[in-house]
Amino acid sequence: MTQQEQIIKCLQGRWVSPLQALHEAGTMKLSTRVGELRRSGFIILDKWHPSKAYKMYKLIRKPNVVIRPKV
Repeated sequence: MTQQEQIIKCLQGRWVSPLQALHEAGTMKLSTRVGELRRSGFIILDKWHPSKAYKMYKLIRKPNVVIRPKV
């Protein structure tokens, strides 16, 4: 399983902090990976932790992928 796949699994249905992402997906750059996923079409929300020290992320929707048959 790739790191992006682990992050997607981690973000599904709950808010995830960078520390949680480190433990569950092995990434120390959650915000960078979230940016990459957003550019790929994923809908990911973010919010500041009440301490305002870091952001938390949550996956809302995966991109709609259109598979075109070879001609």
